[in-house]
Amino acid sequence: MLTPYLPYPLYSGGQIRTYNLLKNLSHKHHITLVSFIRDDSEKKYIEELRKFCESVYVFQKRKPWSLKSLVLSAISIYPLVVCLYLRRSVRSQIAKLVENKRFDLIHAETFYVLPNIPKTTTPTILVEQTIEYLVYKHYTETVTFLPVKILMLFDVLKIRYFEKKYWKDAKRVVAMSEADKKIMEDLVPGINVDLVPNGVDAQFFKINRKKNTGKKKTILFVGQFKWLQNREAVEILLQKIWPLIRKEMPQANLWIVGRSAPESLKKYESDWVKVSSDIKNITDAYSNADVMLAPIYGPGGTRYKILESMASGLPVVTTSIGIEGLNAVDGKNALIGETPEELAHKTIQVLTNPKLSERLAYEGRAFVEKNFNWKTIASHLDRIYEGAYYGKKS
Repeated sequence: MLTPYLPYPLYSGGQIRTYNLLKNLSHKHHITLVSFIRDDSEKKYIEELRKFCESVYVFQKRKPWSLKSLVLSAISIYPLVVCLYLRRSVRSQIAKLVENKRFDLIHAETFYVLPNIPKTTTPTILVEQTIEYLVYKHYTETVTFLPVKILMLFDVLKIRYFEKKYWKDAKRVVAMSEADKKIMEDLVPGINVDLVPNGVDAQFFKINRKKNTGKKKTILFVGQFKWLQNREAVEILLQKIWPLIRKEMPQANLWIVGRSAPESLKKYESDWVKVSSDIKNITDAYSNADVMLAPIYGPGGTRYKILESMASGLPVVTTSIGIEGLNAVDGKNALIGETPEELAHKTIQVLTNPKLSERLAYEGRAFVEKNFNWKTIASHLDRIYEGAYYGKKS
């Protein structure tokens, strides 16, 4: 298995997903893990992953805006996101492993690590956590400086080309949502895309919410801020939605939780707005909030904040993009709005209507327990492995 990050600690949606898949797949498979790290301090987490993997190899990725990464992207055919992971030492190590261990399968998380895999007859499974070119295209639309915008659009075209190329080259391709699956099938007619959604540990996120009967309600936003969509969402929340809620509910609090919180959030901190970037246990946030508000407008992502909130019995208010791919029912499993005005109104509804809040909490939890169990999801992925190995459909 080749991943663009070490699957531990569980800071991001991608790490949570890969860690839980490794844990469940290890009962049946002998796994060699090759991962990228940002710096040597991450090596202390390797021991945790050896519980599920026979061997773990780590390599440093390049810094996104380093001169070497930018030059490599400018002079090569690859987009910047590929250049961050394109390492001769990684390719050499994988070539040795493939030759010596005679693997049955190679599982690659994200297309942009695939250039490190040498030419081989070993079947390759490509799992796409998101459609990358759409993510970067959405971000490029916010850039106003024309020379930078042109360069970024060119990079988006390169991403789109290589995504499609590797979808065609892989033995099996896996998407995480029906929406992504459809886009991939539209972009590459005739491609067979399997669906393996995200899961959640419902036992870990058991309902333990503190009942708040007072007027001082807490609205929660959770996000890993290295993800561009979360940065955009929190800005929209603070600038366009929060003022509307404060006008109707002046006693309400807003709690923003997430690692790598940008410095720009500090100006919003007050008696009513709290920013926590180092919370030790995310369940504390879900237990002490009254509603999760996630104004996500950018495509892609793992939707973990939505699944974890539901599993914790915390009502969710989000956009159709924020809950895309989960097949949740508006008004039953969550409340869905599109404009800042709609999202503010629906959040206030949850905070002022105890019966609605309780119903959303119950239905959300039941929805997660039924549809997003890690054991079931790993079993489905295992059937895809068998299909790739034996050359048949799952």
